[in-house]
Amino acid sequence: MANALIIVDVQNDFCEGGSLAVAGGAGVAAGISRLLAAEPDRWDHVVATKDYHVDPGAHFGDPADYIDSWPVHCVVGTAGSEFHPELTTGPIEAIFHKGERAAAYSGFEGHADDGECLADWLRARGVDRVDLVGIATDHCVRATALDAAREGFATTVLLDLTAAVAPETLDVALRAMEGAGVAMHGEPVIRAA
Repeated sequence: MANALIIVDVQNDFCEGGSLAVAGGAGVAAGISRLLAAEPDRWDHVVATKDYHVDPGAHFGDPADYIDSWPVHCVVGTAGSEFHPELTTGPIEAIFHKGERAAAYSGFEGHADDGECLADWLRARGVDRVDLVGIATDHCVRATALDAAREGFATTVLLDLTAAVAPETLDVALRAMEGAGVAMHGEPVIRAA
């Protein structure tokens, strides 16, 4: 069997200077790149997810409530939807886009350009174990990790390569992941702005 690294939503709009910035996002991008350079053979496969909004309806709010609605972010065709420049993209074999016309937090809701979903892509390559990194620990990383575990993958979140939005939602996310059998390595970090 094989393992895979899933890089969750390391996009410009979720990093410093973006429309929905998470403090520490750029550091996460650089940290992932350092890890991939230091351990290029650690994973058999590397994939990434992207928030990829066209018209996600009530997911965009004005004003946003930061619970169910958010400022406009990661709109298809904008610089905000692109990977952060500190993220090395060479090892990424496939990108799974999510949220075109509705809210989508989990990478398992996404699809590659050919329409294949993340779970099918991983299974087709014999993957049974996944590690997750990215943004944000308490939202899209959490949702992707919970779905990975539900799909039967042995799931680990590398917490020191994630950035969280807020202490309260981080605590809820950590408890939910632990309850679902998701392994977590490193210290949960909430980065000050």
